[in-house]
Amino acid sequence: MAATPKVLVLNGPNLNMLGLREPAVYGRTTLKEIEEACVADGKRLGLAVTCHQSNHEGELVTWIQQARGTAGGIVINPGAYTHTSIAIHDALAAVELPTIEVHLSNIHKRESFRHLSYVSKVATGVIAGLGVQGYLLALLALAERLNPTTEA
Repeated sequence: MAATPKVLVLNGPNLNMLGLREPAVYGRTTLKEIEEACVADGKRLGLAVTCHQSNHEGELVTWIQQARGTAGGIVINPGAYTHTSIAIHDALAAVELPTIEVHLSNIHKRESFRHLSYVSKVATGVIAGLGVQGYLLALLALAERLNPTTEA
């Protein structure tokens, strides 16, 4: 029997405030609820999902680097680091794993400084503006890449 592919779900700064922070933009779902949904959907899709959140760029970079050789893919919502972090860009490029970038809001309909994403340049795909469903779609995309026999 083949090993269950591991997927890392990473969330960047301020996402620990989901449910409280600007609910009109980000919704009322908490990060804990998102993580629980990711683990449950991952299991249904044949993935072992591990979730982490940090407000610290270096910690996110460390988790990305540790994924090389241990995970099959990454789902990442880098938060504000999307628009500023060359370090996260470089870490994702170095690990060479399929990576789906997720944003709860549509960053392209928001302030112009949010339109630039360093992560998109190394991501396999980008999902923005679909709220919590974006994480679940990202997991489905990775499941199809990592388990070619997966059916939605």
